[in-house]
Amino acid sequence: MNYLTHPLILPEHIEEREYQLSIAATALLGNTMVVLPTGLGKTAIGLIVAASRMKNFGGKLLMMAPTKPLVEQHFRFFSQYLLEPPSPSDDVVGSAMFTGETPTAKRTEIWKKSRYIFATPQVIKNDILAGRYDFSDVSLLIIDECHRAVGNYSYVFIAGEYHRTATHPLVLAMTASPGSNEEKIHDICINMGIDSVESRTETDPDVKPYIHERELTYISVDLPPELAFAVRSLESMLASRLQTLSGLGFRVPSPDKLTMKGIQAIQAQIQSRIKKKDTSGFIAASILAECMKLRHATALAEGQGSEALKGYLQKLTREGDDPTASKASKRLAGDSIFCELHAMAQTWETELHPKREMVLELVQRQLELYPKSRVIVFATFRDTVQILVDYLKAHGVDCERFVGQASKDTERGLSQKEQLRTMERFRNGEFRVLVATSVGEEGLDVPSTDLVIFYEAVPSEIRSIQRKGRTGRHGAGTIIILVTKGTSDEAYRWVSQSKEKSMHKEISSLRRSPGIFSKKEDEPHRNQDHEPDHTQTSIDAFLSDRPSVIADDRETSSRVVECLHTKGVAIAVQRLEDGDYAIGDQILVERKTTKDFADSLVDRDLLGQLRRLSARVSRPILIIEGENLFSQRNIAPNAIRGVLASIGIDMGVTILYTSSPEETAEMLYIIARRLETGSTPPSLHSRKPYHSDTEQQEYILSSFPGIGVHHARLLLRHFGTLRDVLCADAEHLMQVEGIGKKTAETIVALMQRPYKK
Repeated sequence: MNYLTHPLILPEHIEEREYQLSIAATALLGNTMVVLPTGLGKTAIGLIVAASRMKNFGGKLLMMAPTKPLVEQHFRFFSQYLLEPPSPSDDVVGSAMFTGETPTAKRTEIWKKSRYIFATPQVIKNDILAGRYDFSDVSLLIIDECHRAVGNYSYVFIAGEYHRTATHPLVLAMTASPGSNEEKIHDICINMGIDSVESRTETDPDVKPYIHERELTYISVDLPPELAFAVRSLESMLASRLQTLSGLGFRVPSPDKLTMKGIQAIQAQIQSRIKKKDTSGFIAASILAECMKLRHATALAEGQGSEALKGYLQKLTREGDDPTASKASKRLAGDSIFCELHAMAQTWETELHPKREMVLELVQRQLELYPKSRVIVFATFRDTVQILVDYLKAHGVDCERFVGQASKDTERGLSQKEQLRTMERFRNGEFRVLVATSVGEEGLDVPSTDLVIFYEAVPSEIRSIQRKGRTGRHGAGTIIILVTKGTSDEAYRWVSQSKEKSMHKEISSLRRSPGIFSKKEDEPHRNQDHEPDHTQTSIDAFLSDRPSVIADDRETSSRVVECLHTKGVAIAVQRLEDGDYAIGDQILVERKTTKDFADSLVDRDLLGQLRRLSARVSRPILIIEGENLFSQRNIAPNAIRGVLASIGIDMGVTILYTSSPEETAEMLYIIARRLETGSTPPSLHSRKPYHSDTEQQEYILSSFPGIGVHHARLLLRHFGTLRDVLCADAEHLMQVEGIGKKTAETIVALMQRPYKK
């Protein structure tokens, strides 16, 4: 069959390409990973497979992508070219898009009515964990940017759950660059249940006719003398610290060979000593923190420029002057070489690095020759993006920044709506230059992006391929990479090129060896002919026999929630004001890894957090997960013991210890089961009885949610009697200092709500 005359595909503007049809035919036979250079129509292959699958099997299509802009792009493409199949029910309404902004209450109903669903994976994972719907009638799962399917990323959980529960499962995974590491590629394939790999390169005969010419140019940049001096100063400080580590018996590389891999090797040695309670491990951890700061400063000097370096040196100086600063920050800020370098940086009034001027010159020349061009400039750091935007605008170039959602320091991120709006305006030609961080690398289809500039080389083959793929999609394009001579820029250039070659070699090998990926024994993939198992039964019927746990929505990225789901726990996902898990009405659980515990104790209000937890319920629980609690953050063991004693005795918080997320899930499961069996409820007043009237009044009032002893005393002083407090309306309660609207309304609601056992 000619798929482009398929009854479910609109043929307008879709070019028939033999390699796409060939890959689609393979994908319809089994779970397939498609590796195809950016711009060669991976989405069109997905469209062909979806049309055939919907016609022959019916059911739903679920297509996922890691970002909202990418989800929206796929939604537009499929809505434009994929027709709705005839439906026996009037309830089926076609396509829908799920993101974090889609109201939870609406998603279940939309899922039931929609044939084609486009979503971010985290939303789907949350809904599956919460039991809002299942994958039983999803006959095709398309995973875009599937190189992310490693570790604890949502794709891994979703693929496993899909194979386990779908009646007729088929996976189509797509990426331009799965990476060069053989083990990682195998992990990706196993995590998604892939049976075969289909790949093409730009040199394959069936692809060549559709390749647009892309000119790749490396421009060498001289490092200015001032920044070269700064680099030597930073390397001198780094060398002295590495020498100190060597003197403590650690194996360390030379300063110019200190890569992230080298840092991780030193960290492993340090953790080994800390486990043995060797004091040299704690000393080394602090010194390594200095090394990492110096390494980052060197990277800024070499590849980003004097303004970026100057700002970072000022930040380090402020950190060192802070009385609460770490020993590493104080030592670094007090180093004589550092002080000299910081003083010199204050004399830099203009940008010294020539890269910024080169970007301006390249952009202006492109727009002069081709006024309707679109240009993307990629930079690794968000500070650099803002510096470039300000500089280009100051010289008359209409441009915008494109960064992630998170706000860091003084830099505000872009919400998903702002990202979509910015990309749409760029696509429509409202401005011609986009300056982006890595968030602009993946998958975004921008017509006629004629020029892509790398402000620096990147060591990742995945990121390099993704960046290059922003041009040459619909016509010829130019890629320019700025490389500072004699610096890490040059090393990254060669590393990236080498990894790209290794990736193509590995993918080619996999393509010639279909069916080499063994299934996980504990997660068998269901054959299309298998009968539905017990997981296909009615969700409502199944829920009635399951213990229930409410999980905070920020916990869904952890293995704990996944393990609870696997054990059959009914999970409700919502934002909890206090705690990470709620079990019944009177149990709140705060989960802390040993590192989180130490970090919260030093940098955040751990004790305040647990006081609020204790004030809210009668059975607060703290689970400390992991090992080496007394080896974190160089905190004195007796200080940690004192905190634990305060938490357990003064606050009445039960402390439980687990070794892993899996064990934490087991503990929560047992607690939920115990509560469900109807065991004798705990006394709500387990403390020693109070003798004075005042103590009894304070005790009664402080038991209300959000009201501790302090606020109970303020309320009683203000109103005079317990009766007057409990009879007051919310407006009068809010007149008392520290009583907010929510707390006041809770008190009033509890006083008026009928008792139900």
